[in-house]
Amino acid sequence: MTRWGFHASHEQISPRQLLLDVQHAERAGFQMAMCSDHFAPWSMRQGHSGYTWSWLGAALATTDLTLGCVSAPGYRYHPAVHAQRIATLGTMFPGRFWVALGSGEAMNEHITGQPWPRKELREERLDECVDIIRRMLTGEEVSHDGHVTVDRARIYDVPEPTPLLIAPAVSVSSAERVAAWADGLVTINQPVETLREVLDAYRGAGGRGKVSLQVHLSWAPTREEAEAVAHEQWRSNVFAEPIPWDTETPEAFDAMSEHVPIEVVHDSARISSDLDQHVDWLQEYASLGFDDIYLHFVGQDQRPFIDTFAEKVLPRLEEG
Repeated sequence: MTRWGFHASHEQISPRQLLLDVQHAERAGFQMAMCSDHFAPWSMRQGHSGYTWSWLGAALATTDLTLGCVSAPGYRYHPAVHAQRIATLGTMFPGRFWVALGSGEAMNEHITGQPWPRKELREERLDECVDIIRRMLTGEEVSHDGHVTVDRARIYDVPEPTPLLIAPAVSVSSAERVAAWADGLVTINQPVETLREVLDAYRGAGGRGKVSLQVHLSWAPTREEAEAVAHEQWRSNVFAEPIPWDTETPEAFDAMSEHVPIEVVHDSARISSDLDQHVDWLQEYASLGFDDIYLHFVGQDQRPFIDTFAEKVLPRLEEG
């Protein structure tokens, strides 16, 4: 049976408020949570970007939820240090923390001043980092020379069990590629047929573990309010690759999205004031075989969404 979780968006909400939100989501009945890991928001309208790893420690300590995040090793995060922080959370909160390791986005990684590599080089660097992190999580001393350099690094507090190293993938080709190393897959809402192809590609390439979906949505008592929230907060997130990978600043995203109409935002987020419609959408996603589905309300005030969906949507979803 599909489990239903809460997505905590660090780009949109201050870490202090987001901690209160995830605690509220647990009390309301959400079964798990995940979060982003950004140095900058997608838009100046979003306007936040707390440090995910400090927040995760607080969230894990003050809830009983399983939590994970999507993160990119190899640029601002050296893989050996990344392995240490993953191991620390895994040791403190056994079995409750996972991380999805991606190839990164320039908006978060340009801060180091390193040149931003081509996609195939980013993927090679990711594969190296995953191997380094996985070996270190077993307690092995690791040295490595390649896209990243590691000199005799080891972890002294080895977590048991080892936190899952999940792969984030949106395209069919990415889902096939990451199946070789991933302990599971997480993707985002797309057309149902595309999601089916992504899942088939992952499983067909030997992908193991759970498959998870993050659903961007907007709900409000009226359609006009739901659309206004989505347009204000999410119109910078509608662009196809390679724009999300290669654009470096929130100001650039804002300039590109200045004239994006609400009709385009509907393609990236499920927007409706009708709770029955949201139930239908979410049940359709669950029918594809996703084990875990995380709901991301794209507004900044999470409480009305949490309360309303906990009372009127989650019970119907859990009934199947």
